[in-house]
Amino acid sequence: MRLENKVAIITGAGGDIGRATALRFAEEGCRIAVADIREEAGAHTVDLIKENGGQAFFVRTDVTSPEDIENMVNVTIDTFGKLDILFNNAGVNIDESKIPDVSLSDWQRVMDINLNGVFLGMKYAIPKMESGSAIVNTASIAGIKGQKLLSAYTASKSSVIALTKAASTEFGRENIRVNAIAPGVIDTDMVEDWKNSNKWSALSTANALRRVGKATEIANAVLFLSSDEASFITGETLIIDGGTLNL
Repeated sequence: MRLENKVAIITGAGGDIGRATALRFAEEGCRIAVADIREEAGAHTVDLIKENGGQAFFVRTDVTSPEDIENMVNVTIDTFGKLDILFNNAGVNIDESKIPDVSLSDWQRVMDINLNGVFLGMKYAIPKMESGSAIVNTASIAGIKGQKLLSAYTASKSSVIALTKAASTEFGRENIRVNAIAPGVIDTDMVEDWKNSNKWSALSTANALRRVGKATEIANAVLFLSSDEASFITGETLIIDGGTLNL
């Protein structure tokens, strides 16, 4: 198995991509700390892993809280004895609006979760990780190409890409790899509102493959970057968008 004897923390593991990744990791022999602010959703992910014979536990985590993040790391090591993989996946978006109409509270909330949550995850996890460990941060193609009416989300995800590059150079000598993923439109709860809009038909086919991505397809990419198969890859952002940026 590709992650046999490995231990991973996955934030936002109660959501679609986090849950799919947690299940995929568990299939490959990884023990999982399921971190999420939503207790019921996180507990459900743990139940699914255990039903399939995997090992996991839930730790309630608000990724904007340094205390919660530090506790998340410490509890994982206390439970499983080590930490090999960190998937900084928790994220949010806000309703579309032009920059002058974005409230300061909405802007700060997106930055606190999408960017600061990634920073805090690495801040507290890296000192406890050993040579051969891997970190994957969730960015977005919006952070590469820019997305009108989603300025806070775009800025946060672009910053995640830059932070990933910085971290990879800082810890490469310690053989701790840091990469990011940049999904396109993926069939998750985050796009539910779009499905009811008149632009969904265009959004759902706006790529070379002419379809929406699946959470399991993101999970497989994260698995690759977290595994020894990607042992010579660091500081990169893997675009998973069905060819959206090529159009």
